[in-house]
Amino acid sequence: MKAVDREIRLRRLTVDEAVCRLDQYLSDAFMAGLSCVRIVHGKGTGRLRCAVHDFLAKHPLVKSYRLGDYGEGDYGVTVVELINH
Repeated sequence: MKAVDREIRLRRLTVDEAVCRLDQYLSDAFMAGLSCVRIVHGKGTGRLRCAVHDFLAKHPLVKSYRLGDYGEGDYGVTVVELINH
């Protein structure tokens, strides 16, 4: 099993690039047994954050997600809880 980071950085990617990488990352994280991961999408205009949240809302491996709290990256980060195996 390959090692998977608890965080993926999507800043400066296009929406299409980010969603493609995120889909693969979520599968890898699930297979590695991770229960919670962080997605760094940055603050910017919010376009990437919205696309990430739209994608997460429909993804079968995602149990829940929320914006980062103070000290976690605020609205530049999304924290995702994955479903149990």
